[in-house]
Amino acid sequence: MGGKISPLAPERFPALPPVAGVSIATAEAGIKYKNRTDVLLMTFAPGTTVAGVFTTSKCPSAAVDWCRTALPSGKARALVVNSGNANAFTGKKGREATKLTAELAAKALGCAEDEIFLASTGVIGEPLDATKFAGVMDTLAGSGVVDAWEAAGRAIMTTDTFPKGATAKVDLDGVQVTICGIAKGAGMIAPDMATMLSFVATDAPISAPVLQKLLSRGTTTSFNCTTVDGDTSTSDTLMAFATGSAGGRPIESDNDPRVAVFAKALDGVLEDLAQQVAKDGEGATKFVTVQVQGAENDAAARKIGLSIANSPLVKTAIAGEDANWGRIVMAVGKAGEAADRDRLAIWFGDIRVAVDGERDPGYDEAMTSAYMKNQNIDIRVDLGLGSGKGRVWTCDLTAEYIAINADYRS
Repeated sequence: MGGKISPLAPERFPALPPVAGVSIATAEAGIKYKNRTDVLLMTFAPGTTVAGVFTTSKCPSAAVDWCRTALPSGKARALVVNSGNANAFTGKKGREATKLTAELAAKALGCAEDEIFLASTGVIGEPLDATKFAGVMDTLAGSGVVDAWEAAGRAIMTTDTFPKGATAKVDLDGVQVTICGIAKGAGMIAPDMATMLSFVATDAPISAPVLQKLLSRGTTTSFNCTTVDGDTSTSDTLMAFATGSAGGRPIESDNDPRVAVFAKALDGVLEDLAQQVAKDGEGATKFVTVQVQGAENDAAARKIGLSIANSPLVKTAIAGEDANWGRIVMAVGKAGEAADRDRLAIWFGDIRVAVDGERDPGYDEAMTSAYMKNQNIDIRVDLGLGSGKGRVWTCDLTAEYIAINADYRS
């Protein structure tokens, strides 16, 4: 867990209300950290549906494999998350650890093992001693409360400096439903579905297939538009659980008019959490939004945006408050997507610094340098080729990032 809190952190953890059908408990199992919680148990009412989006890494964690196997049933009764150990690249021992964890949780809750979902975050390559869960699982199962979202957010932190939460309420034909979510992530962040975990719960009555489509779609414009360092984790996991406890008619079809209303609220929660992950980037001092327009298509715009956001040269220039727009040109040119140098325009905030393939005739160095001192930096690029657009969130790259990661396993 990080020491000094990110200067980009919100003033306080948001007030997340209870979600009907969800209870939360945390404990200290001593996985890696001392004197802090490192295990989260979230339990769900019978009939809860589940959806998930996972890392595209070819070296996924044992917990990711477990969840992928369990997900087709569409049903969930519990989620177990540990911090401090990713249970990734741990071979047969890793698979045995997930099996034992699920067995312990299923026994404590009186449900089937394939109704237990798992996530782990922390050091890669170290075996996870799942026997440590035996000492806390029964206590966790019997101590769940409905209003422990901040405690849940803290239990899953590693190098994070603050817990991340977001919530929304929405009216579905007279039925008030709640959405709450938490996330963790500060380094190894370039989700491609960082070490990124996020869990969302709602009391809306939504079938698993519909929930899966909404989650997959929402990921595209939220977590998959977030990068801290360009490294995709072995453990990226985003899961949504719908208890249905709010009542009302189940949403079982994409054609249900309530889907669009719910999707807008869900997308808002996911985008809020994704931005908080970027704001807690290891060593970050500035939050950066990169907007790309005029690309051949949206996919090209997103790729160009990520090229800019992942460039160490761009990120260090921002850390140094240097309006080095030449590095933006470099990042656009190397992205592998269509670009025309002589149509390119670039803005820092509302200040256009380059247009028609050269420095803007009205460029003002002092004004631009003053803008770069802000905590929130907006970079906008127009390629002038088409209607494709995209938006990516990132942070600057400072010496503190190196210090954190050079010392990570120590």
